Amino acid sequence: MTASYAPHTAHLCRLEKRFSFLCCFGIPLMASVLLIPMPSDACDAPPRYSSMRPNVIKPNYNPGNRVYFKCRPGYKLTPPFRSVSSVCQPDNTWTPLNEACTEKLCQRPGEPVNGQVVGVNGSFIFGSQAHYSCNEGFRLIGKRILYCELSSNDENTVVWSDDSPLCTKIMCQSPGKIPNGKHTDSEKDEFEYNEGVTYSCDPSSGPDKYSLIGERRLICSGDGVWSSDPPQCKVVKCDYPVIEHGRLVLGIRDKYSYQAVVLFECLPGFYLNGSNPVFCGGRSTWEPAMPKCIRGFKPTHPTKPPVLKYPGTL
Repeated sequence: MTASYAPHTAHLCRLEKRFSFLCCFGIPLMASVLLIPMPSDACDAPPRYSSMRPNVIKPNYNPGNRVYFKCRPGYKLTPPFRSVSSVCQPDNTWTPLNEACTEKLCQRPGEPVNGQVVGVNGSFIFGSQAHYSCNEGFRLIGKRILYCELSSNDENTVVWSDDSPLCTKIMCQSPGKIPNGKHTDSEKDEFEYNEGVTYSCDPSSGPDKYSLIGERRLICSGDGVWSSDPPQCKVVKCDYPVIEHGRLVLGIRDKYSYQAVVLFECLPGFYLNGSNPVFCGGRSTWEPAMPKCIRGFKPTHPTKPPVLKYPGTL
């Protein structure tokens, strides 16, 4: 009689249970592990420097790659450097570098005749400014400030932004003739800085003389600018000064011409209110306005009584 054996299936169940965890979680877990970024063997872009830049740019750099740097426009290599480079190292960093370029120098700007030029920071390197000024009595023609900048024709060359200015002598045209008067050096058409003229009035053909109203002496104080407007020569006559309830005490005369001064006082029982003295102005009027005599006693402003202090008090 042959014995028969039932199939041995227990081990399959055990295997199924053993790998059921992997069936449910293993495949996704392995997939996530594969998605974790692995360390790169490449360097990032080379460091950035203010005075120099890489001669080439690539998407990535492998260890051992060397990058050469060149100076930015407006800069030049500082001795003793002849070339500057950095290497991508195995730890994915670049060999350190220091700034190896310095600003180029503009040609010293021209010194103007009768003026001067100074560098704002004491030098004339790329990016600096040159400030111009003129001596007293001269004016500047051109740009007052120039900049050391890149040439529009060649970025390897630095030049000044404009031509050097000039300093020319300040001049004034003749201040002009005036009716009934004249000024010294009237035959000249131009006057130099600080040069002056003096005005005077002509003799009058009538009973009253001409008075000079304004500044007698004019000075050329700027380019085409005189110290004041020319004066006027005209007859000035002010009316006889009279105030009610008052009288003249100074300046009594028959006629009152330009700048004549008078002083008043009031009769007893009146007080003076207004300016005193007054003078005859260029418009043939008394200036300031004539005062008035007002009946009564002149009001006084009360004053605070003195504060007495005794020893031991504050």
